[in-house]
Amino acid sequence: MNQRAWLTLAHAYINVTELDGLFERFGDIDATVRQSEQSLRDTGLPAKKARSLTMPDEAALDRALAWLQGDKHHIVVYGGEEYPELLTQIRGAPLLLFVNGDVDTLHFPSLAIIGSRNPTRGGIRNAVEFSRYLATSGYAIVSGLAQGIDTAAHRGALDAGARTVALLGHGIDRVYPRQNHDLAHQIAASGALVSEYPLGAPPDRRHFPERNRLISGLSLGTLVIEAARRSGSLITARLAAEQGREVFALPGSIHNPLARGCHELIRQGAKLVETAGDIGSELAPLASHLQQTLTKSPVSKSVAPEGDHDYSALREVLSHDPTTIDELRNQSGLTIAELSSMLLIMELHGEVESLSGGRYTLIA
Repeated sequence: MNQRAWLTLAHAYINVTELDGLFERFGDIDATVRQSEQSLRDTGLPAKKARSLTMPDEAALDRALAWLQGDKHHIVVYGGEEYPELLTQIRGAPLLLFVNGDVDTLHFPSLAIIGSRNPTRGGIRNAVEFSRYLATSGYAIVSGLAQGIDTAAHRGALDAGARTVALLGHGIDRVYPRQNHDLAHQIAASGALVSEYPLGAPPDRRHFPERNRLISGLSLGTLVIEAARRSGSLITARLAAEQGREVFALPGSIHNPLARGCHELIRQGAKLVETAGDIGSELAPLASHLQQTLTKSPVSKSVAPEGDHDYSALREVLSHDPTTIDELRNQSGLTIAELSSMLLIMELHGEVESLSGGRYTLIA
């Protein structure tokens, strides 16, 4: 992969629709970045973007390439094997993602947990407990690293020794808010920090509504815990519904202003949930469908498949001794994306149990 060429496109803010047009005209990324400004404009590309492609900020590209030399630093490009399947299905799919952490985390069945930046103590407790339970059940927890509910959701997953993903509204070489500096490093160590913005991009106000489509788009469903009627969380919930994802809302006291947004979502059709188990039962068919998409093999939603070759390979390497998903990958030949969905389905049908630290064991 020509990383410099992809970074050139990203720094010019080329979107996926424009990329398709450029590739249709010029064939591939290497030919595209060699074109003249006029040739690029002849495709309909805006003049500012065409100029950025022909006269890129070389120093910024050098900094990005230097960043990529760091441990667990990656770029994931549209059309590449590591690009998350769910993001290909949304409007405004990002051209490129900067990832600090484990790229495989982006392929886990995921749930977004979002809500107020100034929640009640009860809201924080609910976010931690729901996150911990669902993370232990095999879901990666997705949120936005903001203060309040986002922070609690990330911490709940980390407490469970599970994976969590933080979508950022700024360059991946920054941490915002600063209070979450240590939390960001913990997420990168066992999950992933993700941004579509070039290195150095500030936490601009317009970036956060944009990144919300990625929080919902990367997830099978979105759970809202405490939100005012006018809040970014409701925007994310609306985006989730438009993307065909499930939307869940936790009800609260009629005297709590932060419950009003959740009640509004429920009136609009969001699923009212009282326990984390409510969410698991709703997402199970979607996780099954995701696994079917990834493996291109038939999957029953009522029973874990018995005759499927991939499931047979997985059953052969599972044991009653706790085994990490990385060990299962090495022994079975299956990808992390395939394994995570298959293990979740098998857990839902009582075949396996997920343990802390991303380990799995057969149930007697």
